[in-house]
Amino acid sequence: MNSRHGGRLQDARGRAGTHAEQTEEVSSPNAPVQGMALERELVEAPDREFTVAARSQWSMVSRRFLRHKLAMISFFVFVAVVLLAFVGGSLWHYNYQGFTNDYSVAPSLKHPFGTDSSSHDMFAQVLRGTQRSLEIALFVALVSTAIGTAYGAIAGYFRGVSDSIMMRIVDLFLTFPVIAVAAILGDQLGPKANGWLWIAIVLAALTWPYVSRVVRGVTLSIREKEYIEAARALGATNRRIIARHVVPNVIGPVIVTVTILVATAILAETALSFIGFGVKAPDTSLGLLVFDGQTAVETRPWLFYFPGFFIIVIALSINFIGDGLRDALDPTQTRVRA
Repeated sequence: MNSRHGGRLQDARGRAGTHAEQTEEVSSPNAPVQGMALERELVEAPDREFTVAARSQWSMVSRRFLRHKLAMISFFVFVAVVLLAFVGGSLWHYNYQGFTNDYSVAPSLKHPFGTDSSSHDMFAQVLRGTQRSLEIALFVALVSTAIGTAYGAIAGYFRGVSDSIMMRIVDLFLTFPVIAVAAILGDQLGPKANGWLWIAIVLAALTWPYVSRVVRGVTLSIREKEYIEAARALGATNRRIIARHVVPNVIGPVIVTVTILVATAILAETALSFIGFGVKAPDTSLGLLVFDGQTAVETRPWLFYFPGFFIIVIALSINFIGDGLRDALDPTQTRVRA
């Protein structure tokens, strides 16, 4: 009996000692700090594990474009052609208007693209023609994009009667045959001023409606967004809303349209020069070189195929760049993780 009572007493003393140690640990001055640190660790650990670095819209677009292999290859090819045309021409030891002592010589180390019957170096001629064709194409793309973006944004934002009238004007322009009208106007106005510049102006005046239709369609959707309503509620003017909220949000489709316009302008200039209504001698362009070389396809094929090859390379590279930009700007692809 006594031994059993003594065992119980020892157990009670053991439990009391353990309780006292726990009480002392909790009541120690460092216990709250340790508890708070442990709690903060548990809260922050999941955040560090699942945190995704914030990305802007344009960083996601550039990331997707860089992953588009065909578009990147085409981009570098196009940049190489531009540098070759604008820089290589000035470094090449032959001038496109200069004469050599070699007449109708096939391609060689001295003349990589051969020479024509007038002893002109064809490499210098092709570089000059590429430069002129690119100047026309880029001018057309920039001017028509600027006019079409402003016109389409205004029409889509105001809607109603003004939209109907403005779009009927666009429909009227779209009925004009671009090549025929450009040939007539370029032939009439070209001799009075710088020929290539008038051709570019005429092409820009006939192609801006395509941009305006794209921009109008996007603007009709954007004008119903919450941030547009918020800007109106804050007292922003229509001009400010269009300039600060509408136009920046249509840049994506506009960039894709610009690439299409550059390729279209290259082919349009080629067609005009080929039928004799484009760039005229003593200046030259790729279309004019193809026109001059068509009669010598069998005897001196380098006069025809080299400028034709540059036309194909420029048009294809720009189209592939446009495909890459379209995929990169696809609004359905919104999540990109590091």
